[in-house]
Order: sequence, then structure tokens, then C-alpha cells
Amino acid sequence: MRGNILFGGKAGQGPNFLTHLLGETLIKKGYYVFYSRDYESLIRGGHNFNVLTFSDEPVYSNEKKIDILVALDENTEKIHGDELKSDGILLEGNHSNVYFAGMLFKILNFEFNDLEEALKTRGKFEENLIEAKKGYEDATITIQVPKTTEKKFTFINGNQGIAEGAIKSGLDVYYAYPMTPATTILAELAEKQEKNLFLTLELENEIAVINAALGSAMTGAKSMIGTSGGGFDLMSESLSLAGIADIPIVIALIQRPGPGTGVATYNGQGDLNIARHGGHGEFNRIVVAPGDPKESQELTSQAFYFSQEFKIPSIILGDKHLGESFYTIAGEPEITSSKKSTEFKRYNSYEVDENGSATENSKLIIENIQARQSKARDIEREATKFEQYKIYGKHDSENVVVSWGSTKGAILDSIKDLNCKFVQILYIEPFPENLEKHLENKNIILIENNVTSPMADLIREKTGILIENKNKILRYDGRPFLCDELKEEIGRRLK
Repeated sequence: MRGNILFGGKAGQGPNFLTHLLGETLIKKGYYVFYSRDYESLIRGGHNFNVLTFSDEPVYSNEKKIDILVALDENTEKIHGDELKSDGILLEGNHSNVYFAGMLFKILNFEFNDLEEALKTRGKFEENLIEAKKGYEDATITIQVPKTTEKKFTFINGNQGIAEGAIKSGLDVYYAYPMTPATTILAELAEKQEKNLFLTLELENEIAVINAALGSAMTGAKSMIGTSGGGFDLMSESLSLAGIADIPIVIALIQRPGPGTGVATYNGQGDLNIARHGGHGEFNRIVVAPGDPKESQELTSQAFYFSQEFKIPSIILGDKHLGESFYTIAGEPEITSSKKSTEFKRYNSYEVDENGSATENSKLIIENIQARQSKARDIEREATKFEQYKIYGKHDSENVVVSWGSTKGAILDSIKDLNCKFVQILYIEPFPENLEKHLENKNIILIENNVTSPMADLIREKTGILIENKNKILRYDGRPFLCDELKEEIGRRLK
């Protein structure tokens, strides 16, 4: 069983409220839930919609066709009407989002008490209860949803995962300047700073953010910052400072389509190369790319570990779809502990001598560069202790799907009945050791949310393996992959 519900309306009409209300209830009843958000860069008006998919089996993505369409305004039906299945249900009319919540709970054969309990944690309880009761009583259609047993699930998005991973890693200070889609990390951490004894600060721009974080790190604080591509560009000079001065810092780079402002509230994976190469000169870094909120916690903790252990910048490469979509997570993440390693010394942006003073001595310059190269090899060896990639599907298949980041969810849902295996790359830098053994002499299918396929270039650079253009499935309209459409695309490329 798999159900898809689309909630659409103007910004301010409450599709987010309605989606999360139902999602939390489904989770409590033991269903697996995934929902994504699509919204314009407007505070009021425009057209926003969420798609919630639920099932009695694990689910990680949405589908194109909709079972229930909840139209909070007339525009929603016009835009999405053709996505409704022939036997689908349309809920429309000039009603509040809570009224539609009542209808949905009745349609799904849930008790009204379930909705009443959910509304108790929201504002305007008495007013909402009256509206919800009207909707529940007005619903005339019900559908049979398979019963399931209650399970212990966590319902979070990728940015919440990064925030939780930072807290569990002993975060001391988080600096940021608001930039969609990284802003929710700031909001999440600000809400929890007093309880967890760390500090969040919003500064005037991204240059101030990274420099303040480096200053905090020099004094011994576990420091983290967050931004998107445009902000990361502004930080690149100070990123190089961290690289030469051995300053540990963690950076959450949450991608959106670009260049420039691009499409600020939509999704893309175009920043792999700036994560790898941002900054001038040659210095060490790690870059990790989680594919779900559980991995967001785990890889954030690993980013802190490497930054503290080797005194380097660590970059967590996320994106809008992962950052703002809600996933059902089972089990606890594995958190890697890290000790503060910053030492009290002179920090310098120059090459330095043994006293930390600037030097132009050629012998010392060579020694410093060779020391950084030696550290790079140490980082590579240490990284092999962690899961640098994951394998899913049919391990012995000659068809290999390769991807990274938020595409994971749609791929997992799409390959269940296909003859292929899926290699999910978690470590971008250093690149996974021995990855080529899964790719050599295979029919490789690459999936990315961009137009230039930088992962294909990286694989060729590191392994010498060329992925044919005909086997690249690329989406670059700012939207994430849908599993039913993706299944067809993969199926056409299988041997």
C-alpha cells in the first residue's frame, strides 16, 4: 500500500500545518511517511504545495500521480488536477486547513480523537476543534488503509538532522547569515541553544560569519557555520585561511540552483565542485554528502571528528530537498565522538616558522607543504575506518546506479523491482577507496540533480572510469526526482 496526498494553496493558507499534522499522526500509528515541500520565494500569495506519501513499508520519495488532492484555493486544482488519479479524491471549497484535516482523518478511517490529540499541541485549540469537527462530519467518502502496528520512529528533515548531529558532537557556537535553504539549521539550533548550552549568532554577512567562527575556533570552541552556494563563495578566502592555519571548522553547505540567485527556494546539486575546490591554494578538507536525516546526523558528527582530529575545514554538502523534506527514521544514528583539539598558539595566514611567525624561507615553505600532504594521507587512511559509500539492491547485478545526496530516496523507491544495485557515495573528499571494484566492466547509470554531472567527472578523475552520456539521468528544473518517473528512466537503461 502506498498513498499520495497533495496539499496546495497560497503562502499563508497553511499547507505546511496540514501536512505535518497528518504526517505526525500517521507516524504515531506506525506508518512510514515522507513529504516534500515546493514553495515560491514569497511570504504571502503565490502557489505552495506539499506532497505526502505514506505506506506500511519504508518510503523515501513521492510519485507523480496523486490519490487525494487537497485544494486550499482554486489555483491548486487548475495546476495539479491532471495529476489526480482517475479514482482519486478531490477536496476543495472555501474552507480552513483544519476543516480539511477533519475530512482527511475521516476519509482515512481514523478516529476523531486522533485529530483532537494532534490539535492539542497547536494554538487556537477550541476554535480549531470546531472547524475540524465540521470537516470530519462532512466527509462522505472513506478508503480502506491497511492497519499497521505502532513503531518507534523519528520524523525529521535533513537540516534538523544536521542540527542534531552538531549538538551531539558538542557544538559550542553556530554562526550564520540567513540564506535559503540553510536558514532552518539556524532556527533549529537557536531554539535549542539554552537547553544544550551552546550559542547561536546571526551576523551581518557571510564574511563576518566565517571569520567570527574561525576566531571562536582559535580559542577552543567547536565552531560551525551554515550557508548556501552564494554565501559559500563569499567565505572562500577565509576557508583558505582555515586550511593554512590549521583551524578546525565545520561548514554546512546546503545547495540550491544557481548561479546568482538562481531559483532560491528550489533544489539542485550544482555545488559539488565548489565544495571540493573552493578557496585558493592547496589545502586539506573533507566533504561528505548525506542522503537522509539519519546520515545527516552521522556525517555531521564525522565532520566534527575530522575537523578536530586534523585541524581542517569539514564541509557537509546537503541540498534543499534533503534539508526541508521530512523522512521516517528508524533506529538511532551512530555518533562519532570528538575531542577539542585547538591549541593556544599564534595563528597566521602566512607560511610560518616554528614560532608561528610569517616566513618566506623556501626550505620552511617546502616543509610546511609536505606536512600538509602528509596530513592528507593520514586523513585518507582515517576515512577508511568509516562507511564511505553504501550498496543497495542486487549486489551481483551488472547494472549499477551511482549517485549521492538527496537522490537516494527516489532511487531506493524506484529500484525495488529492478535488476540493479545502487552505489550511494557518502564521502566526496577524500574519495572512497576501492570504489572502482563496484564499477569496472558494469553498466553504470548516473543520477544527479544538475546538468553537468560533476560526480561523473569526479569518478573518471579518481578511477579512470567513463560514464556514457546516454546513461546519465539528470534533472535540473529545480525539482527532485519522483520515484515512478525515475523507475521508467532507469528501466530504459538496464541491460
